[in-house]
Amino acid sequence: MGSNRKMRSLLACIFSTLFILSMVASPIAALAEEKAVPSYDREYYSRFKGKNVEINVYNWGEYLSSGQDGLMDINAEFEKLTGIKVNYSNYETNEGMYAKLKSGANSYDVIFPSDYMVSRLIQEKMLQPLDFNNIPNFKYIGKEFLNANYDPHNRYSVPYMWGRVCIIYNKKLIGHEIESIDELWNSQYAGQILMFKNSRDAFALALERLGYDINTENHKELQQAEALLKEQKPLVQAYVMDQIFDKMQGNEAVIAPYYIGDYYIMKEANPDLEVFIPENTNIYYDAVCIPSDANNKEAAEMYINFLNEPQVAADNAEFIMYSTPNIAAMELLDDEIRLDQDLYPPEEELEGTQAFVNLSEETNLLMDQMWTDILSQDESYLDWVMPVFVIFSVIVILTNSIRKRRRKREL
Repeated sequence: MGSNRKMRSLLACIFSTLFILSMVASPIAALAEEKAVPSYDREYYSRFKGKNVEINVYNWGEYLSSGQDGLMDINAEFEKLTGIKVNYSNYETNEGMYAKLKSGANSYDVIFPSDYMVSRLIQEKMLQPLDFNNIPNFKYIGKEFLNANYDPHNRYSVPYMWGRVCIIYNKKLIGHEIESIDELWNSQYAGQILMFKNSRDAFALALERLGYDINTENHKELQQAEALLKEQKPLVQAYVMDQIFDKMQGNEAVIAPYYIGDYYIMKEANPDLEVFIPENTNIYYDAVCIPSDANNKEAAEMYINFLNEPQVAADNAEFIMYSTPNIAAMELLDDEIRLDQDLYPPEEELEGTQAFVNLSEETNLLMDQMWTDILSQDESYLDWVMPVFVIFSVIVILTNSIRKRRRKREL
């Protein structure tokens, strides 16, 4: 009888404890669920449902969260929320994107140009002014990112990401810390250096090394930069953009200039990688815009607004590891990211940095011609082609000579 009472008492205690735990757990679960499922303005996002609307989005590679690492698949989430189909494709460089737009071969609704390219597209009337009534989340963009030189009145663009150009290197293979941009011209690393595949970034590094403004339009200074890039070329293994990930992560190269956010992605795969950020490096800003020939402007504006939902922008920033201009998203980031001074440096650390501006049409053309000349002078190609050509020519001459002698004898 006594043991039964003890058993009933024990069971009562267990049930009471379980009840209390369930009461405590419910709010915690609710909070977790609330965090996992962002709160959207359903009415706003439902206006195109069932209307078979599609948008064509043209973005850099690896520049939108795709659902990896437990983060949001942004395009899938947007399609589910709005009923708008997203046709998504990538480009490697601003210049490649510009050429595609200029050709008129494809029509895009959303693009992600960098600062100087935004200016160029505005100047050439290749962008549409935005209707910010359709982009209410613009309110989350930090004031320091507004009225930028590339779009002084915030008419054509919404800031997307920003950061600085850095030098990524394999400390284990190099054996010491990198402290100068000069190392990109160090013959000790011949055949193990990677270089930007686009002209603007490549010339900026050369101009930076020469101590010139990276936005110079002085032809003599640009010619000196061209000479410096030609001097570097025999040392360069490859000119790359997205290919840098495989090469640096796989120890195929030891040093390369690139963008600070991408360093973190590479280092996760290869812990031997380290970074150096020059004081007067290029600080870059990427934005979201709508081309002038876009077919679905309002749906495109909805997409831009969705990118600036705080949780969406936070997941995106964590996936890309670039710096977000969205202040509400910053508050949702882990301290490890938000307090990282390479990603979110104090204002005084940015004083020496240089941002790109749009150059004149004459200078753009000159730089493009110089860049084509640099890439066309492939010394490694000439090293083996010329001897083979000479040998082939000698054989042809000898053969023709023998044939002529034979003909003479026959005659």
